[in-house]
This record gives sequence, C-alpha cells and structure tokens, in this order.
Amino acid sequence: GKSTTCGHLIFKQGGISQREMDKLTAMAEEKGKSSFGFAYYLDTCKEERERGVTIQCNTKEFYTDKYHYTIVDAPGHKDYIKNMITGSATADVGMLLVPAEKGGFEAAIAKADPKAGVEEGQTRQHARLLYLLGVEQIIVGINKMDACGWDEGRFNEIKEEFQKMLQMIGFKPKKVPFIPYSGFHGDNLVEKSDKAAWYKGWRANLTPKKAITGFTIVDALNN
Repeated sequence: GKSTTCGHLIFKQGGISQREMDKLTAMAEEKGKSSFGFAYYLDTCKEERERGVTIQCNTKEFYTDKYHYTIVDAPGHKDYIKNMITGSATADVGMLLVPAEKGGFEAAIAKADPKAGVEEGQTRQHARLLYLLGVEQIIVGINKMDACGWDEGRFNEIKEEFQKMLQMIGFKPKKVPFIPYSGFHGDNLVEKSDKAAWYKGWRANLTPKKAITGFTIVDALNN
C-alpha cells in the first residue's frame, strides 16, 4: 500500500512519464502482480518485486506547489524494521498509512500481547518510532477506502482509534490531518474524490489560534 501510494503520488505530480509507467505496469503484469505497477517504481530490487514487499529504503523526489520532497519509502514488514528506522531518522514529516479493510487496520495497530501470541501492529510500532526519532509532523492516510465502499462509519471508527493511539504515544491528535484515500485508484491523492459526499475535508489545529484545512494528501504536504 505504501509503495503504491508513493508511486501513484509521484506519477500524478509529473515525476514518472506515461511511457515509464506503462513499462512498469507491463513488468508487474508479467509477474502476475498487475496492481503493483506504481509500487515497482520504488521497489526496484528483484526480491522486492517477487515478494511484493519493500525491504530497503528507497528514495525518490517530487515537487508540490510549495516544496521539494525527497520521499523515503520505508519497509512496513517487521523483518526490516532497522531499515525503516534508518529511513525515518532524517524525516521532516512522516506519513502513516493504514488500510481501511476489515482486519487490516486492526492488525496494523494491534497492541502486543505475548500471552495471546499477538505481535505489535506495524503501524503502532512505526508511530512510536517516529515519535522517538523526533518526527513531530505527521499525516495519517486511511488507504483502500474502496475496500469498505467509502463507508463514513468505518473512516470515523479508524480515525477515533488512531487518535487514541497517537495520544498515548505522545502526539497531539488535533494537529494531525486524517485523509481517506485510495493509493491504487488515486482518490484524494492529488485531486479531491467524488466518491465520498460525506467527506468535507481534513482540519489540523497547529496552534490554538491557527488551523489549516484541505482535502487531499498533497494539500497536507503543501501546508
């Protein structure tokens, strides 16, 4: 999900040509992973492409209207947590992306319970590490909203749970934008999607007197 999001974002911002994108999609289809075209732009090594997971930290650049970003696509898999720490240590802003699908989100933020054999969810671990590394600015993207039919109730449920988790870690949830989106289809990445009439945009209260608002992930990166 993360690599697909990053790849699609860079494509929409003009960082990947249509010709290169067609080539990546064809390569993904050859390996029987037709939905991995965008991810292949960042997951460049053979093992990453065969297994469909990010192993090393891959960096690419793109521009928004206001900033020049170097994106560090960090591994989500627990086996490569050291690589994730290396990639995140220099970040000015962190993007925590979670899947909206049933079971996917719950696993991502699970609390560790050794007695029950439950491992700590990767997103919970990543959020804690970002906080410890001093990455204060974060954006939360709720991905795969198409998997739950762009359900408002599911979005609110995830947002509430996530805010509780961020509060416990030490972040200030009111400063954090929460954005429903689809990394694969591109909804709410750069352009506002028309698939969720209920979504009136995100709001982040940077100080008691200053709030910023927007709709998309790029809006959040710009502001």
